[in-house]
Amino acid sequence: MKNTDVYTEPAGQPELKRKLSLPLLTLYGLGVTIGAGIYVLVGTTAAKAGVYAPISFLVAAAVVTFTGFTYSELSTRYPVSAGEAAYVRAGFNSRNLTLIIGLMVAASGVVSSAAVSIGAAAYLSEVVPLSQELLTVLVILLVGLIAAWGIFESVLLAAVFTVVEIGGLALAIVYGISSEPEILTKVGTLIPPFEMSAWSGIISASLLAFFAFIGFEDMANVAEEIIEPYKTLPMGIILTLIIATILYFAVVSVVVLVVPMDELTGSAAPLALIFEGAEASTSGVFHGIAIVATINGVLIQVIMASRVIYGLASQKNLPEFFAIVNPVTRTPLIATALIVGIVLFLAYFLPIAQLAGSTSTIVLTVFIFVNLALIRIKLTSLPPSGEIFLVPIWVPVMGFIASSILLVVGVLPI
Repeated sequence: MKNTDVYTEPAGQPELKRKLSLPLLTLYGLGVTIGAGIYVLVGTTAAKAGVYAPISFLVAAAVVTFTGFTYSELSTRYPVSAGEAAYVRAGFNSRNLTLIIGLMVAASGVVSSAAVSIGAAAYLSEVVPLSQELLTVLVILLVGLIAAWGIFESVLLAAVFTVVEIGGLALAIVYGISSEPEILTKVGTLIPPFEMSAWSGIISASLLAFFAFIGFEDMANVAEEIIEPYKTLPMGIILTLIIATILYFAVVSVVVLVVPMDELTGSAAPLALIFEGAEASTSGVFHGIAIVATINGVLIQVIMASRVIYGLASQKNLPEFFAIVNPVTRTPLIATALIVGIVLFLAYFLPIAQLAGSTSTIVLTVFIFVNLALIRIKLTSLPPSGEIFLVPIWVPVMGFIASSILLVVGVLPI
């Protein structure tokens, strides 16, 4: 049942369709979490932490887990689209703050979609004889049509893409070990000593590694399309973080053990270094996976951002027509069209690289307010009844502290 304090369905309008099971939700979460971060961050984390870079990803996972559990409770208290906005509304009772947070969440997805769509077009231009500008438009329009098609169909396709994307990471792990099996005897070198010099680099690198985990929070924004959200959402969030952590640790471990450190730290495409010397067919497969991964990233972010706009309208923070659900597709077509239009605009007229750099700051700010919202709810409200995933109050407190530290370190030139 929806929480009527934060959600109102437009009169006479059909609702979104509950079609997402735990496997589909988890694949959706992995698709939006595992992406460009792991493909580009390994070199920069290794530059700070050296061979201990895998430990930096474990530290980052520990930090983000606090906010993950915060989302798990709030998403079962308020299982609605535009979840973060609903959480802030419940915690602070401020319509203005609610709208700001909701728009920040949508903005992070829109900016990310625009940037990734340009990347997808760049990959495609190597195999399709069309200009990157035209391919960018075609990618965005195609993704918009898929997102409008239906939540089950679009997320099912995203799930297939995610399996392919995970397969690419698995390929890197398997190929790296098979090409140099002796690295299995060097696993012990990944364990850092209890020395300040080693751990200072690890902590510094973990601030970079954190950004590879951004995306799990988007799962809350498809809450109205999840089967049994009270059970499925917390489990999906937790499984996503566990699987992503295992994959990240394995991939980064293989990379730092296989690739010479001087090459690794200066590379913008570190995973590709594993396949140096590989047959053309193997490199081609990995290139194809990169195309699938980037298109998948655009698709999932468009789905998320459109649901945020839909949810804000349902909560009467935006014009009500954005909450209209098409009776055939059972998707918010107007909200989806708005997001696709903005993505097209950003991809063509604004400096995407610079805007994309602000996405992490936006997400960390949202994390801070979401954790604060749960703290205020726990301090001012009676314990909830019914099927709610509850966490102790120190969990959102730790999530607030960790997110604040990361935001300060990321913003200040230190």
